[in-house]
Amino acid sequence: MYKNFFKRFFDVSVACLGLVLLSPIFIAVTIGLCFANNGRPFFLQSRPGRNGKIFKIVKFKTMNEKKDVSGHLLPDAERLTPVGAFVRKTSLDEIPQLINVLKGDMSLIGPRPLLVQYLPLYNSHQARRHEVRPGITGWAQVNGRNAISWQQKFDYDVWYVDHLTCILDAKIFFLTIRKVFVREGISAVGQATMEPFKGNKA
Repeated sequence: MYKNFFKRFFDVSVACLGLVLLSPIFIAVTIGLCFANNGRPFFLQSRPGRNGKIFKIVKFKTMNEKKDVSGHLLPDAERLTPVGAFVRKTSLDEIPQLINVLKGDMSLIGPRPLLVQYLPLYNSHQARRHEVRPGITGWAQVNGRNAISWQQKFDYDVWYVDHLTCILDAKIFFLTIRKVFVREGISAVGQATMEPFKGNKA
């Protein structure tokens, strides 16, 4: 009952309340990133959702688009703006995803939506993460976020799919609030975010 009805009701209710309460911060961050990113405060990108359905995720744009002499984007750490670094450390870059939650693309709690190009790289076990809506935060995020390996991340995602309950979602919700203040696991060692997933070792 919770998974098929009340979870969605909870998502919509909290997303609406969150957008209202966070609107002053939303506006302030938007203005700051407009100056930092030449008038482009938002980042839209295709991501796979439930059952692999593609949608456009909305986030605050924390990196610029500076390129090297060959025309390739510089590493994440070199493109992260000062304003963007603050927004990322405080997890404020996730606020616009409340819009995705209202649209039904995402849930508040669930496996994080990753890149479309990762889809063919998953094995059958890892692909099970798409059996539920992706979330703004999830079991992997409160157990290491970007500081854990891809294998650990996928194992946590599938564990969540198999154990999804109201109590687990509530636990993740409150642990996420704690993580925001402690600022743990924001990046992998030596990375601004996390090293790209390159597939499973043979």
